[in-house]
Amino acid sequence: MSQMLSKVEWVRPPRQTRSQETLERLLDSAEEVFSERGFEAATVAEIVRRAKSSVGAMYARFTDKDALLSCLHERFCEEAIATSDVALDVERWRGASIADIFSQVFPFMVEVYQQKSGLIRAFIIRASSDKEFTEGGMSLYRHIAERLTQLLLARREQINHPNPALAVDFGLRLVFDMLDQSALFVGTLRTVKPLTSQQVAQELVRVYVNYLGAEPSTIEMGSGEFTRPIV
Repeated sequence: MSQMLSKVEWVRPPRQTRSQETLERLLDSAEEVFSERGFEAATVAEIVRRAKSSVGAMYARFTDKDALLSCLHERFCEEAIATSDVALDVERWRGASIADIFSQVFPFMVEVYQQKSGLIRAFIIRASSDKEFTEGGMSLYRHIAERLTQLLLARREQINHPNPALAVDFGLRLVFDMLDQSALFVGTLRTVKPLTSQQVAQELVRVYVNYLGAEPSTIEMGSGEFTRPIV
């Protein structure tokens, strides 16, 4: 088996009509601004400027920033589901151990949260008062959890925890909750030692592997491209 599995990457569907391309440019621009500045500080003027569009074109498609955020959330969930289907495909990981899987998947998840922290924070805050956002987000978490659970329980013999199914599920709750907290409180040091995204990914792998009682990976850890402090 290769000493470095193929890198997990975000999946984006191809753009088609010119109208769709204009919409995608607005969404890409909004995602960029929300990720950098947060939803509250983002302005329509900045979004349309980066999209090389106009305020009129923006309001022809969205009534306000909230409607834009809803569309972004829908697109994010669709892309994240498509990404998980490719990244967690059974054939992709044939011959890989549990620790091998974590060593590639967790760094990717941490990078996504770091890159899109402002956007994800806006999603989490909105979900606290919007049932549709909550249901969409929970459906996404469950989809990812189901795909990962399938991969991990197919390697049940590597798990020494007395209840493998419970351990896999509980471990995923810890990972999701920590990543959500890192986005919600970005820039806030909640303990003593600041950690880079790469360190967070490494420790998540170590914690989960040890919790399951699995053997450590001999595969090189996934990309540490984003290394600024995260939590």
